[in-house]
Amino acid sequence: MRFKNYFISSFKNLSKFELSLWLSSIIIVSCSFIFSHSKDYLTLIASLIGVTALIFVAKGYVIGQILTVVFSVFYGIISFYFQYYGEMITYLGMTSPIAILSVISWLKHPYKKTSEVEVNKMSRKQIIFMLILTAVVTFVFYLILKYLDTANLFFSTLSITTSFLASYLTFMRSPFYGIGYALNDIILIILWILASIQNLSYISMVICFVMFFINDFYGFFNWQRIKKRQRKN
Repeated sequence: MRFKNYFISSFKNLSKFELSLWLSSIIIVSCSFIFSHSKDYLTLIASLIGVTALIFVAKGYVIGQILTVVFSVFYGIISFYFQYYGEMITYLGMTSPIAILSVISWLKHPYKKTSEVEVNKMSRKQIIFMLILTAVVTFVFYLILKYLDTANLFFSTLSITTSFLASYLTFMRSPFYGIGYALNDIILIILWILASIQNLSYISMVICFVMFFINDFYGFFNWQRIKKRQRKN
């Protein structure tokens, strides 16, 4: 019951623009699914969970990270069906676990005991460590994906790089998580366009990540506003 009340109150705290952005995303994603004549309802469910997660992450609410974990599981299954093993491994083996860690991190760092997370500024050492770790993760996953004969190896590997950066920045509560995910969205748009050439039913995934891109860019913008407000107070 407490979780239900928290979920409802989180929706009530959305501004008119944020509510409009969420509703627009839901409608556009649903329409793209209907007009694609796809019967893959798992793709639709994943997309709807994804856009809902993003609007709450943009608000700095931990419910967004919880929904990200759920989305990662769904998206990993979808990627497996299309042999995008890079995406499957990334979301099930990296994005989902980091999202779980982010839930813990965000719960430990609320802003003045509110539902909003406290925005963090990374130190130079933390940034250097992040970049080194990203390079190592990218190289290791590249070898794995090459061994698995992953489709579109270059973009799949690049997706791992951007996804890890975005996930790590989210865990560190940095406003730049939005830029990381926006870059990852561009890579995923390319990947699913390539998939749609072979199967038009995947065009709904292209639309999905276009909406993700818009939401992630807004997330970066809103977190900058949150950071200024928190520092001012």
